[in-house]
Amino acid sequence: MIAESKNQSSENFRQDSDCAFDGKICSWQYAGMESIQVSPSLGKKEAYEALLPQIFALLEGESDLIANLANIAAALKQGMGFFWVGFYLVKTPLFAKSKSPTPSQGELVLGPFQGPVACTRIPHGKGVCGQAWAQEKVLIVPDVDQFPGHIACSSASKSEIVLPFYLQPDFEGETRKVMGVLDADSDRLAAFDAIDELYLTRILARLCK
Repeated sequence: MIAESKNQSSENFRQDSDCAFDGKICSWQYAGMESIQVSPSLGKKEAYEALLPQIFALLEGESDLIANLANIAAALKQGMGFFWVGFYLVKTPLFAKSKSPTPSQGELVLGPFQGPVACTRIPHGKGVCGQAWAQEKVLIVPDVDQFPGHIACSSASKSEIVLPFYLQPDFEGETRKVMGVLDADSDRLAAFDAIDELYLTRILARLCK
């Protein structure tokens, strides 16, 4: 397949008042990108350079979080060939017990993903995803079997990268809060590095704008 131009943007979409579904007018019509196109001959950096404009085009004009997470996961799976890629979202208790000395931080609950079936819930601070959430930092794990407390959702997973993303504060002075994590797994050891961190961070920054 031929990689798309870096200049690909919202031109892949067009407004079309003739697009209708169940009597509702579609605000945008998909108009040129039938699938993610990244040449398998490209190196990692070049593959991300080809992929990001296509992901940004998918996000253009869409405000629904779940829809965007689903398309990002699908695009990363297709474009980068990850063994598993998806999102876990922070779910906090509706009512905290004020008398508890250690109130619950909530848990990560499985969101949109691509790949084999996955763990549904991950406690705060547990496994790679829970630790990335608790530490609020990117974690790159070259060998998941060597990570203390690793949660093995699939024995085929050998290495992993997890990046937290944030809910932006509504008011000045408020602290931003982790909304969830992006989790990517490979069936190869040491598959992730600073290049993955750089470009996946850019995707999350665009998502949270």
